[in-house]
Amino acid sequence: MRKRNTSVAADHDSSLTNTLLDTSRGLKYCQTKGEGDQGPEAAFDPVDLDSQKEMGRRRRSGMIPRLKRILLWLLFIYLAIPILVKLCPSIQAKLVFLNFVRVPYFIDLKRPQDQGLNHTCNFYLQPEDRVNIGTWHTVPAQLWKDAQGQDLQWFEGTFQSSHPVILYLHGNAGTRGGDHRVQLYKVLSSLGFHVVSFDYRGWGDSEGTPSEKGMTADALFLYQWVKKRIGEKSLYIWGHSLGTGVATNLVRHLCDKGTPPDAMILESPFTNIREEAKSHPFSMVYRFLPGFDWFFLDAITANDIRFASDENMLHISCPVLILHAEDDGVVPFHLGKKLYNIAAQSTSLNGHKVQFVPFPMSLGFKHKFIYRSPELPHILSDFLGTALPYV
Repeated sequence: MRKRNTSVAADHDSSLTNTLLDTSRGLKYCQTKGEGDQGPEAAFDPVDLDSQKEMGRRRRSGMIPRLKRILLWLLFIYLAIPILVKLCPSIQAKLVFLNFVRVPYFIDLKRPQDQGLNHTCNFYLQPEDRVNIGTWHTVPAQLWKDAQGQDLQWFEGTFQSSHPVILYLHGNAGTRGGDHRVQLYKVLSSLGFHVVSFDYRGWGDSEGTPSEKGMTADALFLYQWVKKRIGEKSLYIWGHSLGTGVATNLVRHLCDKGTPPDAMILESPFTNIREEAKSHPFSMVYRFLPGFDWFFLDAITANDIRFASDENMLHISCPVLILHAEDDGVVPFHLGKKLYNIAAQSTSLNGHKVQFVPFPMSLGFKHKFIYRSPELPHILSDFLGTALPYV
């Protein structure tokens, strides 16, 4: 019985082995010939692979015309912009002033206390008919408690105190309520200064249309308004960015009249608007375009916009302080340095202090954060030659 079972088992194993061998041959045949509809090899279909490759080629070939169309549109826009600017110079004026950019949005300029300026009064002055200029007067921080709930008459009365006054001329874009501007007011107020800031005509809630002549006229009106109220006390002019061009225009006018201010402070200044426009990041894509000056810079001049601080320096006769950060990406550092070199060689500034203070790139002050410098109070005290109350 045992022998018989063993024989049956052997026959069974032999049959199984033959079946496996036959199957292996079948598999090998399928792999070699690529025929048959059964087994895992049937999923690998060269026809399907070829069709997928063909679809991929079609997709790629379809993308090329689309990319070409996009590139042609970009080229059209690139070439159309300078032509449009040349035909409509007013566009370039808007790009210089950027008065239509109101940042931060939705703030009420009538309520400076909303920006943390509880010791500031908002009011409006009229340098010309139908032109009302929005103005802020921030008193020294020492008067903060007394300023709560007071009216314009009280604020005007504080000009009789011994504290010096700074007339602040802001740059393009935004309003007198811009954050970096508000932070500077707070720093200067804490040092014992009155700060008078305003929006030129066409900016913020001020009426009128912007122009270099109008901005300078507004600054002159505010200067005379403040001077009338403070008498012989110190009045300094502080300009930032585009406001430095307004500041040098104003100070040149005052010096020509024989009534220079006590000092002028220029933060992130440039030499003239043509050199600034050529160095501005916005011009980078066109800077090397043939005819750049003709298309863009001449359009600025056509709007009677010059802001020639380099020329003005040859007529200014008061102390000049220039502050500039090395990492300024809007007004390049080399323009501030160049303006200083012109001022240092100006015969009209002989006998007056001319100082240039650079701020290293490592500090990260860029274009509008010099107010963060812990050295600023000492810089101002040293330059003005007076002991500030809280330095």
